[in-house]
Amino acid sequence: MQTPEFFYFDLGNVLLKFDHQLAARQMADVAGLDAQRVWDVVFDSGLELRYEAGEVDDAAFYEEFCKLTDTRCDRDALLHAGSAIFTPNYSILPIVAGLQLANCRLGILSNTCAAHWRYCIDGRYPILNSAFDIYALSYELGAVKPSPTIFTGAAKLAGVAPEKIFFVDDIAGHVAGARAAGFDAVQYTSAPALAAELRQRGLGFNY
Repeated sequence: MQTPEFFYFDLGNVLLKFDHQLAARQMADVAGLDAQRVWDVVFDSGLELRYEAGEVDDAAFYEEFCKLTDTRCDRDALLHAGSAIFTPNYSILPIVAGLQLANCRLGILSNTCAAHWRYCIDGRYPILNSAFDIYALSYELGAVKPSPTIFTGAAKLAGVAPEKIFFVDDIAGHVAGARAAGFDAVQYTSAPALAAELRQRGLGFNY
């Protein structure tokens, strides 16, 4: 295995853990609805996926939510309620720090929406601001994993050929999509397993 020139990490359930059920409950509290109703409107309907794909922006997401639920709550409160769902995956942070100290180029490649990204990058998780140089985000690239479009866009942002990019994601289908696009990709199961994969590729780093 060749040593990669660039390393992409998924955001959700790799760098940060998240809970969509919590999002539904918190948004329900803001809108005065039942959590199941919010789940149906936001997640089961595909609205969240379209938000992540950049097909709708903050305003359009809010307006469609209001239309489908026949409510008119505070927009900022609703978006915050749907975004305050993340906690750090502390076990992976030493790996990121070790790669950073080894002067590896690091990026984030994630299916995410504008509201979630603003919440995550506003300084509450400092490593996201300090360790990563490139952010390949679905809502900005106009495609979600495992579409080939997002991987092509991510490679262009990194300025590196796909076969020289290492990518880790928690979802097997996304890993398969990355491999089909030419990336060297593995599924995240644990920090020690990821460290072992990196060492197999000739990485010497403090972990």
